[in-house]
Amino acid sequence: MKRSPRPSRAAIISQLKLAARKGDRVALTLATDQMKTWAYSPRYWQKYLQLLTHPLARLVDLTVIKQGEKIAHQKGWKLSRRPSKPCANSGRPAARPPRMRNTGSPIQPSLFPDLTP
Repeated sequence: MKRSPRPSRAAIISQLKLAARKGDRVALTLATDQMKTWAYSPRYWQKYLQLLTHPLARLVDLTVIKQGEKIAHQKGWKLSRRPSKPCANSGRPAARPPRMRNTGSPIQPSLFPDLTP
């Protein structure tokens, strides 16, 4: 199979899908190398950021290449964020569940107060 001199978005995504589905290390290496070609050359930055809309490509960027945020920052772009899902009852975004806070009490109360001597 002859390799194209210029990688396309579809070719990179198909290599990533093959690597994810079958655990093919060669496909992952090819896709990563093609992604690095786009990430490290300013000529392909816009294509690279469009490629990052795919979850597999974003995962490879976050773990291996780590260039998407740098490119967007250098260009003065803001990466689009997904809007949060609205609540079922209202049109507002769903609120985060409250975090558990450590009260700092050294003694934990007994779960069975009747059995405590």
